Amino acid sequence: MSKAVVLLSGGLDSATVMALVGSEGYEIYALSFDYGQRHRVEIESARKLAQSYGALHVVVPLPSVSFQGSSLTTKELSVPKREKLGEGIPNTYVPARNTVFLSFALGFGETVGAFDIFIGANSIDYSGYPDCRYEYLTAYEQMANLALKETVEGRAKVKIHAPLLSLTKAEIVALGLSLGVDYSITHSCYDPDEEGRACARCDSCAIRLRAFAENNVVDPAPYRY
Repeated sequence: MSKAVVLLSGGLDSATVMALVGSEGYEIYALSFDYGQRHRVEIESARKLAQSYGALHVVVPLPSVSFQGSSLTTKELSVPKREKLGEGIPNTYVPARNTVFLSFALGFGETVGAFDIFIGANSIDYSGYPDCRYEYLTAYEQMANLALKETVEGRAKVKIHAPLLSLTKAEIVALGLSLGVDYSITHSCYDPDEEGRACARCDSCAIRLRAFAENNVVDPAPYRY
């Protein structure tokens, strides 16, 4: 059985990727990260998802000081709501987040012999983050194959898989539904309340709600409206 590392946030995209990887018969190693994000409820969602797919689940604690300057990690900054979004990359961007996450996946993968790394990056219906683009992921894969003992000595080759990269969010939801994803246990909101209910107004919520509506399905995640 081939092994795969899945970056599992607990959100809609990573849940869909997890289901896809599971359907392809991989032995799954799931990585989640606690980096001081205000929506830490997603880690519990990731735990439930990993358990449902029989995956080994590792939560990596990271120093929050490394990710300041984002409204997801800095209490003094407000998460922008849909009606107040400006142009350019929003302040929900977390500095170098995917680079850090992929680096952990790379080291973990070499340790356990898993060189297929899956990430739920999407460049269609997303918030414009630079580390969710094809150019970035292609460059990272090239670097990864120059970085490991196993690859340099010719015994393995790293492949960064981003199967959702060119799908709309509605297409991602449709794919997940066809794979039986339980979206009720996923969490996508950037600004949940103390009970973990989604705000329905941040960029992530708005994109997610529209995707379910386009599939004529009610989003089963808890919202506070």
